[in-house]
Amino acid sequence: MGMTRRDLLRATAAGAVVAGTASFPGRLFAAKQKTVKIGMNIPMTGDYAPWGLPGLYGCQIIADDLNAAGGVEIGGENYMIEMVAFDHAYDTEKAVQGYKKLVLQDDVKMVMMLGGSTVASVLPWAQRKKMLTTTLLPSDITPDSEYLIATCESHPLYNVTGVEWLAENYPEAKTAAIVTNNDAEYGLQSAATYKAAFEVAGIDVIDVNLHGFDITDFAPIVSSVLAKNPDIFCMATSFYVTPLMEQLYHQGFKGKIISCTLDYYDEIIAKTSKEFVNGTIFQFPDFDDPALNQEGINFPNPGDFDAKFRKDHPNDWSAVAWEYPAILLNWLEGAKAAGTVEPTEVLKSLKSSDPVFIFGEGQWWGSQLWGLDNAAVGRWPVVVVEDGKARIREYRSVSGWLDKNKDVLIKHMKELGLRTV
Repeated sequence: MGMTRRDLLRATAAGAVVAGTASFPGRLFAAKQKTVKIGMNIPMTGDYAPWGLPGLYGCQIIADDLNAAGGVEIGGENYMIEMVAFDHAYDTEKAVQGYKKLVLQDDVKMVMMLGGSTVASVLPWAQRKKMLTTTLLPSDITPDSEYLIATCESHPLYNVTGVEWLAENYPEAKTAAIVTNNDAEYGLQSAATYKAAFEVAGIDVIDVNLHGFDITDFAPIVSSVLAKNPDIFCMATSFYVTPLMEQLYHQGFKGKIISCTLDYYDEIIAKTSKEFVNGTIFQFPDFDDPALNQEGINFPNPGDFDAKFRKDHPNDWSAVAWEYPAILLNWLEGAKAAGTVEPTEVLKSLKSSDPVFIFGEGQWWGSQLWGLDNAAVGRWPVVVVEDGKARIREYRSVSGWLDKNKDVLIKHMKELGLRTV
């Protein structure tokens, strides 16, 4: 049996991780230059590795480019960037261990994390230490998490843009079914957001199938849902996109498919067909997309970044491959503006104005839902598979949708038992 990309990623991680840690200094350190260390407390092995390790690879590309150009000037001094990573394998005890090591032993100035239970486990200690910490899950934010920010991914809020675009371009699609995992961190958050977006768009949700992580056969789930004849099959933020897509293909689904992620979509095409996957709507672009060269995109040379990543790590691209680097770049802007690398001052600098959001038009948001405006929310791309390739069809405003419809979102969050203020 051949190795999947996920298997290859884990194998690569095993070689990169020694005793849970990996340090990647830039390759061109100049004499007498200072070094600033940036921490990554992420899953580099295990089931969550595709949402951690590619981000480290991406950050190293950015760090190497900056270091090769002579470093970055902050407060009149020149710094090299060194990435220091700890593999917590999405285990909360290891996450605490790794966080403390990065802060106390490695003296990092920011800690990037994936989110969920691992972030919750470190928050009390991070707050006491006033350590700037980032998450890809804004739902980790609480009224008291002053030092936790989400500067790149606004999961699951951006999912509304895909539904909005679908409704405008396929007005004949009037019913939807949602199938996703039943965890509060990803599945339920995303399901509630899709339900809200469908309601606003005038699309009737006729079934919501929330399953556990012990499922091995998705055929009965898909057949029971398709028996209700939905026009739209929504996978929300599913951990099981590939087997769900396989079942939709084998069971002859002809409607629209929408999902938060579609990582490794080339594998899905290989297991189904290009024609079947074409038209699938999701939220994460490839970085060789020409639409990323438009004015207002706050990521330098995305096509060059994409080419370097795929050359060095051809099997490892996922959504986080560019998200952690975007956070690193955002931190650099904050540090330059603050004139220092110290965490509290960089945070103050970042929060003093609208965020330099990767896709443009960002603002701080979150108090209405989580109690603190520590999530950067802006426009987000709607991505559609066209001729076997992910392509941005349009940028749409997440904050604009929230301004009009946040009460609908809060209603659906509460209905699924999720925390709101």
